[in-house]
Amino acid sequence: MVCQLYEYHYIKELKTWTEAQQYCREKHTDLATVSNMTDMKRLLCNSAGNMKEAWIGLYDQRDAKRTWHWSLPGVEFIESEKNWADDEPNNKGTDGQNCGIIWKSDLLSLKWGDISCNERYPFFCYNDNDTSNKLHFVREEKTWLKAQSYCREKYTDLVSGPKQLQKEHIKEGLTFGDIQQKYIFIGLFSDTWRWSDENSSSFRHWNLEFNNQIINSGQCAMVVFDDGGRWRNENCTVKKPFICYDESNVILIKQNKTWAEALSYCREHHHDLVTITSPTEQRSVQQSVKFASTPFVWMGLSYACTLDLWFWVSDEVVSYENWGQRGQMDECDMSGAMDAGGSHQWFKKMYTERFNFVCLEKRCR
Repeated sequence: MVCQLYEYHYIKELKTWTEAQQYCREKHTDLATVSNMTDMKRLLCNSAGNMKEAWIGLYDQRDAKRTWHWSLPGVEFIESEKNWADDEPNNKGTDGQNCGIIWKSDLLSLKWGDISCNERYPFFCYNDNDTSNKLHFVREEKTWLKAQSYCREKYTDLVSGPKQLQKEHIKEGLTFGDIQQKYIFIGLFSDTWRWSDENSSSFRHWNLEFNNQIINSGQCAMVVFDDGGRWRNENCTVKKPFICYDESNVILIKQNKTWAEALSYCREHHHDLVTITSPTEQRSVQQSVKFASTPFVWMGLSYACTLDLWFWVSDEVVSYENWGQRGQMDECDMSGAMDAGGSHQWFKKMYTERFNFVCLEKRCR
């Protein structure tokens, strides 16, 4: 198995965020995505010399609807599992309400509400490594960002997701008589920030004074190395150095095989012939096929003439497409190949032709 890690590249040229994005997509995979604290530490550990700050691939959309996330990376916010109280979230107030709370007086139902992230409340941390006491109540009142930082330093994170936020995890005998506030922060937040490569990661590492009430700002994110790697928002038109990344769980096999032989080889020695379902995956494969010894390379795309449809061998739906000319009729003995040069578009080829091919490695979970 090949574990998937981001390989970061520190580019000292000064570019706007959009120019940096274009550069990274042409020469690497994309502007840097940071998916968790492990990525963040690697990014800081390998930071380039005297770079004080640099663009990363996070940007704030002007017209997007805010999206709810859990603070702990990997815990997905699932609509069917939401547990909002009546009339919540209501986003009241002039500065918006983008962070989640529960009510001190209602620990039986643990219903959620939204509140300003800049208010100060006690909070629940979650410790994934403590089998006897998962939830830790912190009485000290902090803003949501500072509560998150505290939990990440001392435990795992702010309590995130319905499976963590259960009354069974609340320590018996816990009392709140001396707590003046009626709300308790949990690891729920909403924003309009998105990653350039369309990654859905909820990981954020903002400067602790960052006003994350601001949404739809149209600004972009940068990492500030002399601030412990914390992130700040900045006008996207300012020119700065930037960080690209390469992510690849694909491998080019420079052997000439028919499509069926290539499929068999990938499944025996790796995982499968490659599937491409997004522009990011397309760019990742492009980085490999540039070194092919044949004009085309096989992908895991084939045509089922009985159903009159193209399909990926991984059973993924063909939702993203990058076809070149498709003049000829689809035939039963056709499969999909990528142009190894030029714009790397897809072409229909007879499956008996012999090309290099791209295998997909298994990802570590």
